[in-house]
Amino acid sequence: MVDAHDFEQVLKTTSLARSLHFSIHHIAAAHVAPAPVRRKLSTGHQLQAEVPVHDVAVAALRLGLVVPKRHARRSVTRTLLKRQIRAALQRQPVLNAGLWLVRLRSPFDRQAFPSAASKALAHAARQELDGLLLRAAGCMENKPRAALRD
Repeated sequence: MVDAHDFEQVLKTTSLARSLHFSIHHIAAAHVAPAPVRRKLSTGHQLQAEVPVHDVAVAALRLGLVVPKRHARRSVTRTLLKRQIRAALQRQPVLNAGLWLVRLRSPFDRQAFPSAASKALAHAARQELDGLLLRAAGCMENKPRAALRD
């Protein structure tokens, strides 16, 4: 699960790869900063000892999605795009562990895709995301680790 601190941290980095509609940001698992400690004000007793998420080593790929309403006005379209992003990441097994953020940067043309959740829109998003993830994986192989944190 990616929380607000993770979103802020990943969005401060430059994008790893961009396409016409999407951009990808990444922070390697070794470079993820811990979240600031938040104290709870509670008078009740805690039934379980809570371990903050950021105290556990980040060993897996964690994904954040940003599909803003200004670029996809209809909720059906936003849901379709989020599903396409998740499916594209499952089809791309070579991505490194860490925090990944996929962001919709610009809207799809409503004249070309008048339906909110058409097969044509799903296909166009799938094609673009697959190409973008392949470029991101190529960037991960070609760039040194220090360059990814900029």
